[in-house]
Amino acid sequence: MNTVTKVIIGIIVLFVIVKTCGGGSSSSSSSTVTKSYQKSPVDNLIKELNAEQNFSIVLFDMDANEGSDNYRHQYQVIIQRPDTVLEQKSTWKNVSEAFFSQNMNNMGMEIVSKKDGVITKQAVPAGYNHYVGNEKYGRWENRGGSSFWAFYGQYAFMSHMFNMGSYRRSYYNDYRSGGYYGGSRGYYGPRGGSPVYGTNSYTSSTSGKNSKWGSKPSTFKDKVRSKVSRSSSTSSARTSTKTKRSSSRYRSSSSSRSRSGGFGK
Repeated sequence: MNTVTKVIIGIIVLFVIVKTCGGGSSSSSSSTVTKSYQKSPVDNLIKELNAEQNFSIVLFDMDANEGSDNYRHQYQVIIQRPDTVLEQKSTWKNVSEAFFSQNMNNMGMEIVSKKDGVITKQAVPAGYNHYVGNEKYGRWENRGGSSFWAFYGQYAFMSHMFNMGSYRRSYYNDYRSGGYYGGSRGYYGPRGGSPVYGTNSYTSSTSGKNSKWGSKPSTFKDKVRSKVSRSSSTSSARTSTKTKRSSSRYRSSSSSRSRSGGFGK
């Protein structure tokens, strides 16, 4: 075997070793990412409803077991079709502590909306994105000097379905013109005041009091809220620390490269 042949064989062996090591690292990284990401039940519902052009997902009820990390949601799915409106309740779904914390104030709220094929994930009063303000379903009526939304007779069931109690036109206009519409910020009522919509408002109503979460004593709900809030804060702090460390390493590396003289003289 001559010298040239030996060199070629050596290069091939080196390439195979590098290729194998690189492939193993990529596979490991991909596996880590896959294991760390977990879809929520809402993500699964969105996938199941993929064929529908218009729908809403409302956080109908929630529950937690005292002394454990068992958190659950129940959703109300409303599908809007040209000739009808369908409504159904999901079974109880287990959710992560982080997702429970994220939606702690959203009971009774629409948390996902798909309108004309476009999905929006935002906490808004149920009905805001499809029905309230839509003249196909109702109209604004003056009552005692204020304007409220009223459904037409054939759609009167929606008032109960959405637990309607305070759909004032001024609130609706505030949502549409106050930088909330189509964004990611949740809308719970006019800024500066107590929440008009969401968990506290819903659980104080008759429908809310009949729910699992609404029937829990205040002491229990306060404990759960405090627990998931602390966990959420700890998780956010860890993420922030990792981000700072990564940024610090990048700046250090960048500074080192700069001191080495760059691309040349």
